Amino acid sequence: MGGCAAWVLIAAQLFWLNADSAPIRVLSEHFDHRLFLPMIATPGGQEVLNPAGPFQMGCDSGNPAESCMRDEHPLHTVTLDDYYIDRYEVTNGGYGACVVAGVCTVPLFSDAETRPSYYANPVYADFPVIYITWHPARDFCAWPGSGRRLRRNGRRRRGDSDTRQYPWGNSAPDCTLANFNDRERAGLCVGDTDRVGAHPAGQSPFGVMDMAGNVWEWVSDWYASDYYSTAPASNPPGPATGILRVLRGGSWYVSSDSHSVRAAYRYSNYAVVWYSHFGFRCVRAQ
Repeated sequence: MGGCAAWVLIAAQLFWLNADSAPIRVLSEHFDHRLFLPMIATPGGQEVLNPAGPFQMGCDSGNPAESCMRDEHPLHTVTLDDYYIDRYEVTNGGYGACVVAGVCTVPLFSDAETRPSYYANPVYADFPVIYITWHPARDFCAWPGSGRRLRRNGRRRRGDSDTRQYPWGNSAPDCTLANFNDRERAGLCVGDTDRVGAHPAGQSPFGVMDMAGNVWEWVSDWYASDYYSTAPASNPPGPATGILRVLRGGSWYVSSDSHSVRAAYRYSNYAVVWYSHFGFRCVRAQ
């Protein structure tokens, strides 16, 4: 967090967190749905602590309620170290500060799907930054004023016995829970990005917003179709090489239906590609 420090309440004890001395690492195949956990302020917003522990990675092909993709097999237990994850997707305002600092490049387009002057308009300062390729996302998360890294590929982390399909549980998604294309009922919820945190009913139990819907989120990992069957059981580092990068979470766009906002779903694309529904968030080690 580049010079920031904070008091953090963890397990009913108060700790002084010096961000300059904190090691930085990236998220891997996960996030945890078990608890609502402590948050701290960062230059880009808020972070939520995800403590070390096991989670379920992949998809259960024996569960008739969950339609698995071939690259989501098998469902298995993986253990992770502590990490912090951004509570919100990176916003226009947060990303703009990095541009002003000379670290990040301006998004490739300034308009959104239905909104002229989206990036530079203060009305949309707390909406997710879009038209970002993988490399600027990585640069932002490595920016000293941010003190973080681009998060790692993964099934949103959940407790060892928790097999929820979505951040909020197993109930079918709708427009109160996420900004996506609700093809089965309402169609497009917004038809564009929404303010970060605008769907609090869909947050994870520990308070991370928009992990399903709004914008696809770049992660640091290469895509490998067999990675869930070959990844190590402790702190999986992601494939060493690849052609495509992974994106997670689904988006508001027409191609993002209820299937793509499932926790196990992985999308991939070339790192140089940008769209009006591509964004990101960051993580760092405790």
